[in-house]
Amino acid sequence: MQQAPQITPDLRIPLLDLDRAGVEALTASWGFKPYHGRNLFRWLHKHGVSDLEAMTDLSKALRERLAAETLIDLPRVALEQPSPDGTIKWLFDLHDGQRVETVQIPEEDRSTLCVSSQVGCALDCRFCATARQGFSRNLSTGEIVGQVWHATRALGKPPTNIVMMGMGEPLANFDAVVRAMAIMQDDFAYMLAKTRVTLSTSGIVPNIYRLAEISAVSLAVSLHAPDNALRDQLVPINRKYPLEQLIPACKAYLRGEPRRRVTWEYVMLKEINDSDRHAKALIRLLEGTPSKVNLIPFNPFPGSGFETSDPERIEAFRQRLKRSGLVATTRKTRGDEIAAACGQLVGQVQDRRQPRAEARLPVTLGR
Repeated sequence: MQQAPQITPDLRIPLLDLDRAGVEALTASWGFKPYHGRNLFRWLHKHGVSDLEAMTDLSKALRERLAAETLIDLPRVALEQPSPDGTIKWLFDLHDGQRVETVQIPEEDRSTLCVSSQVGCALDCRFCATARQGFSRNLSTGEIVGQVWHATRALGKPPTNIVMMGMGEPLANFDAVVRAMAIMQDDFAYMLAKTRVTLSTSGIVPNIYRLAEISAVSLAVSLHAPDNALRDQLVPINRKYPLEQLIPACKAYLRGEPRRRVTWEYVMLKEINDSDRHAKALIRLLEGTPSKVNLIPFNPFPGSGFETSDPERIEAFRQRLKRSGLVATTRKTRGDEIAAACGQLVGQVQDRRQPRAEARLPVTLGR
């Protein structure tokens, strides 16, 4: 995916914003062969080198041109927090004083990196701490990839899985996220298979169709309710793109991928969305859609107003889905001791949205 280089206020080009085609085009525009750009791209991502003088197979002339006209601007670690369960949360400082969080989750045979795509989030999901912080801006491609760059250096190897599931709505930052995911999958960078990169969206329907045209990463959808009335309250983007639009878009995304499923994320909120009635409605909703349902015990944060469903209720809900033939799992809570669990990422967000006139709707209770 070739793109025009972005220019920083000091007129230098940020190299991490460019995919491999972009780096090759840049060096070619200076009269160098395409393989020079490919070597530069490999140094940046596969070898994790940010010192131009250490890129020993680049000519002196190219290194001088790069030093004069480009920069390698990596997010700086403001805080690293390890959890007793092995989870690591990094708080990154960005160039404008904003901050984002990234979480590394180790498993026995794999590691998953949860990557942010925005500073804050504008979608205002009721159960998410990030939404309570407000929204400032989109991350650049380099700021997204920089999180992967740092984790790879810290761990000594790339993560085996990456989920665009940190702060922000990835499909609201479409171009930068798609370019970043292409870099993650590039054989000259992090070499992740398309099934090892997952994009999680709250349901921006037009961009699900756009994504299907140019990418084949795994798709996860923050569902959290089986009907429009409840989802309108929990996930307000549903008012614009209701389930009647969302489900067909997800089916279309899987077209031509017979072995793939949509992963539906469903946070379990006590006496809100966890009854047998809700389970039956969810089964009806997903009928005919290749699906995996990931039940997520709610991770509390101050002022949320919600409680986590009891473990017995979560298991009963899961078993009801399984009996219908759905693949259903319960996500193990990781990193909650350091506020690194799902829905707890907050960073440090300077909210730049205009104040909204509408008040929050009360969530309808009842089983």
